[in-house]
Amino acid sequence: MPTDRPKIICHMTSSLDGGLHPSRYTTSPDGTSKDWTALYEQLHDDMDADGWIVGRVTMAEMAKGDPAAAPADATVERPVHIANPAAESYAVTVDRSAKLHFGTGDVGGDHVVVLLGGDVSDAHLAELAASGVSYVVSDGAEIALPAALATLKRDFGIETLLLEGGGGINGTFLAAGLVDELSVVVTPALDGGAGAESIVKFDDGLKGKVTLSLTGCEQLAHGVVHLRYAVAMA
Repeated sequence: MPTDRPKIICHMTSSLDGGLHPSRYTTSPDGTSKDWTALYEQLHDDMDADGWIVGRVTMAEMAKGDPAAAPADATVERPVHIANPAAESYAVTVDRSAKLHFGTGDVGGDHVVVLLGGDVSDAHLAELAASGVSYVVSDGAEIALPAALATLKRDFGIETLLLEGGGGINGTFLAAGLVDELSVVVTPALDGGAGAESIVKFDDGLKGKVTLSLTGCEQLAHGVVHLRYAVAMA
């Protein structure tokens, strides 16, 4: 188990053919998309993690703020700004392009922390701080995920995160050896569409990069099966 970063559990809902988006799933007499989502969210809560982490595209659906000018005399902190030292739960996002804007410092009561590349402008950092958002800035232009995760544990006290991407961010974390467990809520549905997005995507594929070991298989209500796997580097 990791000691210098949070434990990462990739927790996802999937169709039988790996589809990412429940809005595309076939219907079932066993249950509805609403039922399956409720089970997924209940499992999310039961895992009792300190927070969750998603990519920019997923967070953009929840970050409803508009670009705003920070106060002219704003002080910018690098590489870490902790806006809410008393936070008890976290919503973390990876935003390499620094495109996200937040009107508030939380999403559904979870305090927002943004992971950014080192070329982010002071103006954007000042905007985030003025919105009550915390952030971690990497040394280089690309986000150094292992170092950023270590900062989340050391400076924010985050011990466990649920990775709930985007197939892209899920694949990136898996390929980098940053996922410890895979939790999949398999629904009695299919997507089947050509080019349908899957719950995990990595350009070069993951063959030879990770191994999975089954640790749990539980039949739930509404035709759902919950699968859990330990993840290790190949």
